[in-house]
Amino acid sequence: MKKVTIIIPNYNGEVFLPACLDGLRAQEGADFDTLVVENGSQDSSREVLARYPEVRVLQMEENLGFAGGVNADIRAADTPYVLLLNNDTRPFPGFVRELLAAIEKSESIFSVSAQMLRMDRPDLLDDAGDGYCALGWAFQHGTARPAEEYAAPRRVFSACAGAAIYRRDLLEKTGLFDEAHFAYLEDIDLGFRGRLLGCQNLYAPRAKVLHVGSGTSGSKYNSFKVRLAARNSVYVAHKNLAPWQKVLNAPALALGHLVKLVFFARRGFAKDYFAGLKEGILTCGTLKTVDFADVPFARQLSLEAWLLGDTVRYAVQVFVRKLNPKM
Repeated sequence: MKKVTIIIPNYNGEVFLPACLDGLRAQEGADFDTLVVENGSQDSSREVLARYPEVRVLQMEENLGFAGGVNADIRAADTPYVLLLNNDTRPFPGFVRELLAAIEKSESIFSVSAQMLRMDRPDLLDDAGDGYCALGWAFQHGTARPAEEYAAPRRVFSACAGAAIYRRDLLEKTGLFDEAHFAYLEDIDLGFRGRLLGCQNLYAPRAKVLHVGSGTSGSKYNSFKVRLAARNSVYVAHKNLAPWQKVLNAPALALGHLVKLVFFARRGFAKDYFAGLKEGILTCGTLKTVDFADVPFARQLSLEAWLLGDTVRYAVQVFVRKLNPKM
């Protein structure tokens, strides 16, 4: 029986799919299934997929977003592990083998994030696992830094679902990706629930993948992405912070949203950010929240300390980036 099902969500990704699927064909030391959820693409994605008969395709009539599409594939998979992979990536030959080896080290490991390198600059990092700070901001560790600076495995707040493996039996306990998110921050939300369950999220630098970045959305910042990310940032905090944490972190969260609003206003997206923020506040009450009666208080304190630590780590990362603006 195969251990891993690789799940690739695709929406209008005809340009990216060949590199991604060719990279999977070149994998060494791992046996796996590949399942693509075709999210109602209107380009030639289906024709491209037809050239890869080893790939199973789950055809959707409409775009269910990252969360809905991936969930459909996870439900259709029958392996102990699922490996999520963006369509705008190209995995290195040992990518699957290394992720599987990392997650099999302990049954308490919820997910493992790969080393994502920039497609245009493979010597630089795109993502070395994700962080989440007290300001309510998610961030990518190591962005634009030399890959050798993040050559050691370590714990992270959350895996980046663009290239990460998850343990199926633990997903049954945390639940799958929240489809209310549609796209953006759903991996932070899921990683948060894994941490609240008492599990670990790791970063495995030996599992390498090249990543274009924003391949599906088309750009780093756009109205759609800014609005959804703003809304979903409210969802993440509302669902996963204990009541006492919401009170304690309220000033930091308010400051975080204010800084983001100013940031996006300078780029012409103030209305989009405010609209997303408003939608998040008005609708977050309809979402299922974590039952903190099942989360030991010591674990809640540990996670609060992690949020503060990630705040410092993010500040250091920004400072270093400003010292090296050309990277």
